Amino acid sequence: MTMNKLFRPGLLALAALAALALLAEPSLAQAPAGPTVNKGDNAWMLVSTILVLLMTIPGLALFYGGLVRAKNMLSVLAHVFYCVCIVSLIWVIYGYSLTFTGGTFIGGFSKAFLSGVTTDSVAGTFSVGTGISELVYIAFQMTFAAITPALIVGAFAERMKFSAVALFIPLWVTFIYFPMAHMVWYWAGPDAIDGAVKALAAAPADGKAAAQAALDAALADAGLIFSWGAIDFAGGTVVHINAGIAGLMAALMVGKRQGYGKDLMPPHSLPMTMIGASLLWVGWFGFNAGSNLEATGTAALAMANTFIATAAAAMSWMFLEWMLKGKPSLLGALSGCIAGLVAVTPAAGFSGVMGALVLGLIAGAVCLFFCSAVKSTFGYDDSLDVFGIHGVGGIVGAILTGVLVNPALGGTGIYDYVAGKVADYDFMTQVIAQCKGVLLTLVWSGVGSLILLWIVDMLVGLRASPERENEGLDLTDHGERAYHS
Repeated sequence: MTMNKLFRPGLLALAALAALALLAEPSLAQAPAGPTVNKGDNAWMLVSTILVLLMTIPGLALFYGGLVRAKNMLSVLAHVFYCVCIVSLIWVIYGYSLTFTGGTFIGGFSKAFLSGVTTDSVAGTFSVGTGISELVYIAFQMTFAAITPALIVGAFAERMKFSAVALFIPLWVTFIYFPMAHMVWYWAGPDAIDGAVKALAAAPADGKAAAQAALDAALADAGLIFSWGAIDFAGGTVVHINAGIAGLMAALMVGKRQGYGKDLMPPHSLPMTMIGASLLWVGWFGFNAGSNLEATGTAALAMANTFIATAAAAMSWMFLEWMLKGKPSLLGALSGCIAGLVAVTPAAGFSGVMGALVLGLIAGAVCLFFCSAVKSTFGYDDSLDVFGIHGVGGIVGAILTGVLVNPALGGTGIYDYVAGKVADYDFMTQVIAQCKGVLLTLVWSGVGSLILLWIVDMLVGLRASPERENEGLDLTDHGERAYHS
């Protein structure tokens, strides 16, 4: 008898024992597999990532560029383009790691320099067992990190020198954006929670306590604002309130433009602003519908809401301005368009379509009031109404998301991954959670931005000299002209 024949019965016996052990222990027999990449979702997220980049360059750049005077056109384009480039580099070096690894206020450096990320790495979505390539998720979130500080530059346009912008932007994304994005969007994910729930259900009596502790740990593995129960589908707090309040602080710190309130400072090219606003609207479908991370019905809902809220806000602003000032301006309609896009951002995948319509009508009116009456009353020079549209529109959208998510109003409700169903809606609980998220964003970004601006002012100075400002930042900062006669 050969050694092979001697081992064969023993191997068969061991295999039988292993099979019995697996059958006797469900948690071993049914160990949860990680999410697998869905090619359709992956393709959609590749497109969404490109659409969000389109929002910034050239969309936001042209929108802002058309609104300033001709002598500052290139400076605004340079500021926006710089934001995209420098933040993209910071994001892959340490930004992604700080934003999307464990912690309450901020993550760690375990994925610095994209450590451990390969072409086979998978990022979870909002469905158990469904994932996308982690590199796609990294690139998608990178475009959000890039556009947020680019929004801020509209508040201090035409007077902050480029050296100050070059220093402020890296500091701001590091100490303001990354913690905010982490606190709002970081969580363990559906697969971790689902796996812990199944392990608890399968655990024997003497293992229930350990399994419950594991589930509690999975639920606790989340950013602070997420753990409060606040919802933000695509960045009402992270992007718009965050940038809006930072822009207001920057406008106050830098001071008013030379001649503000005395000299006319009309946009030099409203056609350019129209092109930019239109590109922003197109790109925003990647921003909102892409934030679903999957090509499902919720992405379709976010797309529909991005159409309707935007159109409603544009009409709300335009018709109110028509009533108040006697003429419907293109600039008013475009401003309302952006206000609607901002307001629907946190609600895109939670509100019903009719709820989005109402949200757009409210946002257009409220943002018009802040950009005209409030701004005029307090006299601050927020050059391109970053706070009046992004800050105020974001606040309106973030708070009303807590109302419009109600299934009784056509909303989707909030899915409970522990119960495996949509949770019961409670108005006060949800609205309070939304308000807490808004307040923390205002304080974190407002105070933090003031501190960073003060540091930059001490190091390089914030403002161009009156002579350089009067000549225009295109020539004095960049040595170029946008136009040649």
